[in-house]
Amino acid sequence: MTEKSDITENVRERYAAAALQLTDVSDAASASCCVPTDLGNGDVFGSILYTGGESAEIPPEAFLASLGCGNPTAVADLRAGETVLDLGSGGGIDVLLSARRVGPTGFAYGLDMTDEMLTLARANAAKAGATNVEFIKGQIEQIPLPAETIDVIISNCVINLSADKNAVIAEMFRVLKPGARLGISDVVAEDHLSEQDRVERGSYAGCIAGALSKGEYLATLTAAGFAEISVEYTHEVAAEMHGAIIKAVKPLPAVEG
Repeated sequence: MTEKSDITENVRERYAAAALQLTDVSDAASASCCVPTDLGNGDVFGSILYTGGESAEIPPEAFLASLGCGNPTAVADLRAGETVLDLGSGGGIDVLLSARRVGPTGFAYGLDMTDEMLTLARANAAKAGATNVEFIKGQIEQIPLPAETIDVIISNCVINLSADKNAVIAEMFRVLKPGARLGISDVVAEDHLSEQDRVERGSYAGCIAGALSKGEYLATLTAAGFAEISVEYTHEVAAEMHGAIIKAVKPLPAVEG
């Protein structure tokens, strides 16, 4: 395998294992009726970053399966009738919350590369009675949707897991409609940290080693064509590394004349 494919497979294996803790598709899971209290990590990752009201809106398996570093639906300013895409949708928590925000005239897609997470997410959607959602298999570096079809992209601590972030950001730009936006949560390093510094603070699959710095995020989004870009730290997840909210807009075409 190449280094990039090794990273992708390590990430897939970690999240497949997490999903299996909350589904009955394995012998170990079917032997117990219990689920873990939280798959996240203390007070910096996971379901603790959602409000009590939000947890009441969705099946507990979706809530407990959260492995993110933020709550993108709280900052994406979703509106009725919009089409939302969640990159790395996992157990479906942000897709199901988004589907409620955009209402019956809107739609929410969840994209994930892990069969086990997709199984869990589809089961959670069925339990929630959500009819305006679809979970699709694919990688965030090659989003299997047509260009200019999405109003809002959200993501929760997933971009840092990619081995090709330039491809991810280019794909986000491609599928967004002109004037559309992204509002994502991710882990972001302070600018003075080298790649080796980030590796020393945690693994790729643990959402640390692969994080972009704030300056790298701003530069990559700008190079892809985004405007109105902001990267705001929310809480520290490792020394000099932070959960952050990243926002940007795909500009409207220039008006000639």
